[in-house]
Amino acid sequence: MTYIKRAITSVLKRRVASNKCTLIVGARQVGKSTFVKHEFPEFNRASFDDRLTRLQAREEPKLFFINNPCPLFIDEVQKEGSILENVKMTVDETDERGLFILSCSQSLELMKGVSESLAGRVSVLELAGLSMREIYDVDFEKHFIPSEEYIREREKKLKPYKDDIWEIIHKGSYPELYAFDREWQEYYSSYVSTYLERDINEMISADSVTFTKFLTVVAARTGEMLNYANIAGEVGVSEPTIKKWISILERTGIVYLLQPYSASALKRAVKTPKIYFRDTGLACYLTRWLTADTLKCSAVAGNMFETFVVSEILKSYSNEGKDYKFSIFYYRGKDKNSSSENEIDLVIEEDGILYPVEIKMSGNPKANMGATNQVLDKIENKKRGMGAIVCLIDKKTYLRENLVALPIEFV
Repeated sequence: MTYIKRAITSVLKRRVASNKCTLIVGARQVGKSTFVKHEFPEFNRASFDDRLTRLQAREEPKLFFINNPCPLFIDEVQKEGSILENVKMTVDETDERGLFILSCSQSLELMKGVSESLAGRVSVLELAGLSMREIYDVDFEKHFIPSEEYIREREKKLKPYKDDIWEIIHKGSYPELYAFDREWQEYYSSYVSTYLERDINEMISADSVTFTKFLTVVAARTGEMLNYANIAGEVGVSEPTIKKWISILERTGIVYLLQPYSASALKRAVKTPKIYFRDTGLACYLTRWLTADTLKCSAVAGNMFETFVVSEILKSYSNEGKDYKFSIFYYRGKDKNSSSENEIDLVIEEDGILYPVEIKMSGNPKANMGATNQVLDKIENKKRGMGAIVCLIDKKTYLRENLVALPIEFV
């Protein structure tokens, strides 16, 4: 097995050293247990995927901790959340650090338990699928933001992607596809039946045909504004049911809902989130794009490319231990002098500066691709920063003084 060093390693080691309890959240199969096994070999390990281990933790917690002493890594802890009360008692009895590492693939369910049992006692980090920096061993830890400083520093660590970008988008980001010679279609078929249908369907309680149809319909809309009624009509269930199911996909790290940027000055901005699959390989499998070549030439290529770039940007934040939920948005709205809607794919906010980012499946970017950026000038107490077009261009190119086209490697 080939182990790929994770970009979040240094952040997690600092958190474990300075906290009594550290929680790693992330979707199934993103490598949480393998990561801890390689980086924290001194920790004892218990997995709540094992029913007997869960049973002992529930019925005889004292015996469980005798058999599994600290420092202890508990994998898939959300499957027996009652143990959190015992973890709380343990951490309250000592000033020692690095007692527990917990992992969870259903973040919001566990976060409820954390807020009740471990408030102020746990440090939370997100582990996503492999990023391009990890796959190509790029030693650069800062989150993406198209500032002059970032671009200058990132340029020093650039590595060209030796594989066709469409091969990477189609393959996806699950570590097992890179650690072993797994056949792509077999892996995702197993992933859907073993993890999604088993874990998520327990919460959704739908028959497997309806559930798979739901996944496929959502995957076909990656990169689009979320329309619950449209999805409900195609799946054949009620709109409230679809809202519940989408929420579960979000909690389990399968999709991400990108919120619109709202400010009082943007009165005509839409309020609907956009939905993105967190892994493009899974989205390709569900929508039956079985090769990279057919994907590249398909009608969904632009949405898949955008999904991939958004996912990479989110990973750059989480791998630095930063929360992106209140920093990354999109904008879509009508100008009062136009009947058409204008959109900025991403609006990244940092230190009172708004950075507009366009994502284009083009090797020939134009300055007019950033024409909507000036709408951000209306917002009081905010400054518009450098705009970027992340695309398939070969090298960094300034299109205007405040607009730069960046190869995808800059993310």
